Amino acid sequence: MESGQSFLIHIVDNQNATWQGNVTWLNQEKTKNFRSLLELIKLMDESVGSGRVGEGGAAG
Repeated sequence: MESGQSFLIHIVDNQNATWQGNVTWLNQEKTKNFRSLLELIKLMDESVGSGRVGEGGAAG
């Protein structure tokens, strides 16, 4: 089982009813920019391994 992830989220702007900014993975010292809240959620989801829901069809 993977250990937990820690994120630092920096909101730079708020346009078109969503956030823009960057997210830093504190465990890996890696930073990525995001253009929407949905994109931020996807980046974080992939990082913690929840992105595996599509494998096999069902979650859980």
